[in-house]
Amino acid sequence: MTFTSVLKTTLAAGVSALALTTGAQASNPEEMEARLAALEAMVAELRNELEAERARSAERDHAMVDRVAILETREAAQPVTAAASPPGNGFMAGATNITYGGFIDIDAHLTDLSDGDLAPNSITRDFYIPGATPIGGAGEGEADFDFTAQGSRFFFATTTPTDRGEVRSRLEFDFLGSPGGNERVSNSYNPRLRVAWAEMGNWRIGQDWSTFQNTAAIPESASFLVLSDGMVFVRQAQVRYTNGSFQASLENTDTTVTPFGGGGRIEAGDGAMPDVVARYNLRGEGVNVAVAGIARRLSAEVGGIDGDAFGWGLSVQGRVSLTDTSDLRFSLTGGEGVGRYIGLNAINGAVADANGDLEPIPVLGGLLAWRQELGGNRRFNIGYSYLQADNDVALTGMSATRSVQSGYAALLTTLPGGVTIGGEVMIGTRELENGATGTISRATISTKYSF
Repeated sequence: MTFTSVLKTTLAAGVSALALTTGAQASNPEEMEARLAALEAMVAELRNELEAERARSAERDHAMVDRVAILETREAAQPVTAAASPPGNGFMAGATNITYGGFIDIDAHLTDLSDGDLAPNSITRDFYIPGATPIGGAGEGEADFDFTAQGSRFFFATTTPTDRGEVRSRLEFDFLGSPGGNERVSNSYNPRLRVAWAEMGNWRIGQDWSTFQNTAAIPESASFLVLSDGMVFVRQAQVRYTNGSFQASLENTDTTVTPFGGGGRIEAGDGAMPDVVARYNLRGEGVNVAVAGIARRLSAEVGGIDGDAFGWGLSVQGRVSLTDTSDLRFSLTGGEGVGRYIGLNAINGAVADANGDLEPIPVLGGLLAWRQELGGNRRFNIGYSYLQADNDVALTGMSATRSVQSGYAALLTTLPGGVTIGGEVMIGTRELENGATGTISRATISTKYSF
């Protein structure tokens, strides 16, 4: 029986008893008034006790609700409701937090070449690839205009708590270099995989930026990529271990070879050993610098080539703040047999000799870029990049690329709503061992909406 029921029973009994007594002695008015006053006092006292019990019951109910909420929060197996979804671009799928984002990028390029021409559907019409600058060809003598949205990008990222720690992943793609489209009618392009990795604890497995590259050194630009001549720029499959400031990875190997006497590039893709990278990060307020080393085994068994060689490289790359409104981005990389990692493979990793053996090609390259904020969400960027190969011309021939270099300047403004408008000019030069050169000049207007 509840406390409320007891009160009701007691009150009823008291009233009945008082009524009997009152009826028996109704002839005495003063005594009857006294008994009525006593009854009213009893009713008031019981009412106060009833209200107090209701308050204590409500407190117990609230405490029970709080305990249930805590238990539900701790129960990882229970699905999270829509009300518990994370803020921003995200949602919950079971215990997994899924976020998404990207940008819509519309670029207009006006490209002028001193020699030759670029194929209508070539990826070189969308961003600067130093080793593809034509030399010695007969161009049409007029600039080429391209209007494209292929640089648009989308990504998904996930986070899932487990009893062994948090599992994270990222899937990212754009449409640059797609073989599935053309400009004739629909401009339909296939998605291109950029990044696809999963991470748990200290380990990341999948396709990501090479551990040999520090993306903080990439200059800001209106186009997809500038100053790529002396820049380390590679994304590939790998297994990476991170412990504090130290990182080490085993990465996909691929050997690019110049045939004996020159004549282009052979992508052997051979090798029984992955590329090995070690890196140390120096980070603090206004500082993001990485010192990295790479060791690789070059190998090729194709087209009369059957050889191996050892490749290595050292690099320092990063970004440092000069003031509260400016920063400097830089990279300096040197080594032998690391041509695939620098300058978008403007220089091959090795050259074949007359016997089909491999000789690694020494390279040295770097970049320097300055970014200055101008106020009002405007900023100005300017920079220069250079890469040079120390070719053995007896093996590579005089048609091998000796050097590539470029400079650029860009002005960008970010408007409310995540829209960035920018303009840029870029000039690049490629030189062969025989002294022949070709130049590319490009003006870009870009509109990008980030979400």
